[in-house]
Amino acid sequence: MITNCVILAEPQGSGIAPVAFELATLARGVSEQVTAVVFDVDAQAAAEALAVYGVTSVVSLGATSSHLPGVPVADAMREVVDSVGANAVFVAQSYTGRDVLARLSVLLDAPVLTNAVNVREDDGGLVVENLVFGGEKVVSSKISAPIQLIAIRPKSVAAEAAASATQPSVTEQNISADAQANRAVIVSSHVEERQGPKLDEAEVVVSGGRGLGNADNYHYIEELANLLHGATGASRAIVDAGWVPYAYQVGQTGKTVKPNLYLAVGISGATQHMVGMKGAKNIIAINKDKDAPILQIADLGVVADAQKLLPRLIEAIRQKTGA
Repeated sequence: MITNCVILAEPQGSGIAPVAFELATLARGVSEQVTAVVFDVDAQAAAEALAVYGVTSVVSLGATSSHLPGVPVADAMREVVDSVGANAVFVAQSYTGRDVLARLSVLLDAPVLTNAVNVREDDGGLVVENLVFGGEKVVSSKISAPIQLIAIRPKSVAAEAAASATQPSVTEQNISADAQANRAVIVSSHVEERQGPKLDEAEVVVSGGRGLGNADNYHYIEELANLLHGATGASRAIVDAGWVPYAYQVGQTGKTVKPNLYLAVGISGATQHMVGMKGAKNIIAINKDKDAPILQIADLGVVADAQKLLPRLIEAIRQKTGA
């Protein structure tokens, strides 16, 4: 095992983003010590949450909420990596994670591997796994550099609690004056409106594709998701067509989801889409093409015209639930 792995635990709302627990799970499996860097959250509360997943120490950078975090967080993480003697750094494959990792790569003169789906130990080193050819093949890579910087695709691994909770130490790390001076200030921000749970955290996801016929029919997806207390998703085809925003896209170039139930409506099942949802526990597919690839991985496949079936399905659920 390596000696110490540093993970970046990004904030979400008033707490830690769930992907941080996935990073901690991976790090715990390959490293003797796991140091989590946090910012814009209550450090003690973050430590308590991360302790469940085996984190041994927490370093708080304080508040950066009025600035883009890339510059100050990368600068502070360089000092953390040096002080704990880290052999590896894990971040989420997110906007912030990629920004921080790119800057950290320059500061440490270390190589980066991105979009990883797993990290495992091999002969005292780390092997990083990536999906290629639309998820059909797994490529294993081994970095020979002293420090390995790795971005992990969210939902690639399950967050698993450690056998026993740790009691991580909590320390403060000041951001340097130079990093403070070079920060980019956020002058305004926009949060996209949505109803129901977040797409990448929902237990139920209902996604629509070109089989809906036109953009106006997407309201059936929204109604069905609302009845099932789920989130709405989409194939890249209808995102590119402008039917729904990019934030709805499930797949290799969109969100990766692992719900208990994934309902694919009018989606043929291109490999790039299935990469983002084939980890769902239960998959139901509705498609009028009996040879659609998605029917090959579905637990339940319904060969039917989605435009005709959805109104009847929604009405049946309403009658059953009294909604």
